[in-house]
Amino acid sequence: MVPWIFLVVSTLGAIFTLNAFHPVRRNRVFFLPSFFASWLTIELGWVHIVWEAVAVVIFVRLGALEEWPGWLALGVTGVNWVGLGIIVAKSRATAQLAATALAGLGEEDPAPGHHHKIRRTRNVPYRRVGGRTIKLDVFEPAAPPGPGERRPAILQIHGGAWVIGDKREQGLPLLKFLAARGWVGFNANYRLSPGATWPDHLVDLKHAVAWIREHADDYGVDPHFLAVTGGSAGGHLAAMLALTAGDPEYQEGIEDADTSIQAAVPFYGVYDFTNRNGTMPPEFVSWFLEPMVMKRFLADEPEAFAKASPLDRVHPGAPPFFIIHGDNDTLAPVEDARAFAKLLGEVSEAPTFYLELHGAQHAFDVFGSIRTRRVLRAVYRFLTVIHDRYRAGVPPARMRPAEAEVAAPGSDTAVDAVRVDEAADVERAAS
Repeated sequence: MVPWIFLVVSTLGAIFTLNAFHPVRRNRVFFLPSFFASWLTIELGWVHIVWEAVAVVIFVRLGALEEWPGWLALGVTGVNWVGLGIIVAKSRATAQLAATALAGLGEEDPAPGHHHKIRRTRNVPYRRVGGRTIKLDVFEPAAPPGPGERRPAILQIHGGAWVIGDKREQGLPLLKFLAARGWVGFNANYRLSPGATWPDHLVDLKHAVAWIREHADDYGVDPHFLAVTGGSAGGHLAAMLALTAGDPEYQEGIEDADTSIQAAVPFYGVYDFTNRNGTMPPEFVSWFLEPMVMKRFLADEPEAFAKASPLDRVHPGAPPFFIIHGDNDTLAPVEDARAFAKLLGEVSEAPTFYLELHGAQHAFDVFGSIRTRRVLRAVYRFLTVIHDRYRAGVPPARMRPAEAEVAAPGSDTAVDAVRVDEAADVERAAS
């Protein structure tokens, strides 16, 4: 039975790898299992190679090659390793993709500076509402800032489809990376649906922004510079936060607070609640957004869904954006990210950069993977350059590069990362 067991194991490994290249996107039964399997395979590709190599050694020693199924299994494993090698190579190519995407910054990579020991303060209350105390965690250098020093701050917003998730689970690699380089990160919880109804989520985060500025002296941060980031639903909320500065509809109780954002880095965000382009399954609106998050019907109140969509909130005064998305994302379609980046690049006076990661699934940055480490360095570069220009007194409109540098879709030299500018076309970066 050993050769046959070897064949079954090798076939299962090959199915996982094939699913990583072509995950299920519409089937209601296999959609979520396919996502989780592809996510784990893509971001842990080298781990799959290692465990399969160990399995091959064990099966060979047990006599798997004494019969033809064992040799077939060995061939399947070899082909599978080629696929996994391609996955790992795509992850390693992230550095070049990011360099291309951020070419318009015009600066070399910023010096890494001193790597600080970091301190994490948990469960700091920032708002009391509806009988609940909402809290955030703070990531900061362990040493206090020097005399007169003001550190840049960033607000991290967790994902979870607006119904689940917690500050303890997401954004940690980025917050630790930035805190070790002199930033102060705030990882905030917010009210979740179905208990919360949109825009409760955004209102809570507006209060978090106001709280951070109110307590700037306590953490040695510059109250005039605050970046925002988040993934999935957190990417949606980060974009909405950056695009609705000072909007009184979302600032009950803090009407006079400064809720402006100076830089935004949404990861694999959701940018359209109307599903106008049909990129999401129909159930996304009818089974989920309408009864769980919005508590209203799209057909009856389309303007409410549009107001909750970053695609409909783009304006010339938007802050600098660095939009990051995987082209293999099955939960937040990359087509919406491209459309958002294209529109923002056309309308905003500040620079907009778009990094499309070839082969990346949703939530790729949960692991400290090969791809994640390279993306973190790109985000640090973007944020550091924007912060340096802010300190130099350069207004956002003057931060924008004059010329676009976009690989032509379909060309042999095209890449999967583009910088969006007035002439940019991000309908598709060639795969």
